[in-house]
Amino acid sequence: MKRRNFSLAASAAAASALTLGTSASWAQAAAPKEGKDYVKLAKPAQVSAPAGKVEVIEFFWYNCPHCNAFEPQFAAWKNAAPADVVVHRVPVAFNASFVPQQKLYYTLEGMNLVNTMHAKVFHAIHVERINLSKEDQIFDWMGKQGVDMAKFKEMFGSFSVANQVRKATQLQQEYDLEGVPALGVAGRYYTDGTKAGNMTNVLRVVDQLIASSRKA
Repeated sequence: MKRRNFSLAASAAAASALTLGTSASWAQAAAPKEGKDYVKLAKPAQVSAPAGKVEVIEFFWYNCPHCNAFEPQFAAWKNAAPADVVVHRVPVAFNASFVPQQKLYYTLEGMNLVNTMHAKVFHAIHVERINLSKEDQIFDWMGKQGVDMAKFKEMFGSFSVANQVRKATQLQQEYDLEGVPALGVAGRYYTDGTKAGNMTNVLRVVDQLIASSRKA
């Protein structure tokens, strides 16, 4: 989904902006090409991974249908990532209406609930058709999931979560994010489904960029 089409009202129309089909350019699993399959950032983005590790970031939005479709594939890739690869999810915000869902993700992360609740959020929005765009809607739904709501609300409104939201917005600017889902590698490379052709190819590109980053 492309950045210029981001709005809650237009999310369905924007869904066609990111190609998830087959790409002929990857028919032979060719080496990815800079400027075509990925871009190298003119100015490196911040990284939080320690020395000797390669950081991979998935930029996503809970309301994005492409992010929902990609989540199982990305989760499997993340779980199989080598020990020297540090993977982070970063919820995006292209306008203020996205912030409650940013705070939702970082609250889940702060409460160690990502593994159990992250996929459920996608399912609630895209399968059950539950609107989780506003704080009161998020609180109402989370209260039905058996979560300690006193702790959830405390974390949701905490300085820690607010700081993570600020860093997430800064990071998406540093990567010059064009849409979601998208991935950043080592603070130096950016790719998405439009560039690589589809999200399976994106992961192939990322694998090779990880290898290149190790050599660097």
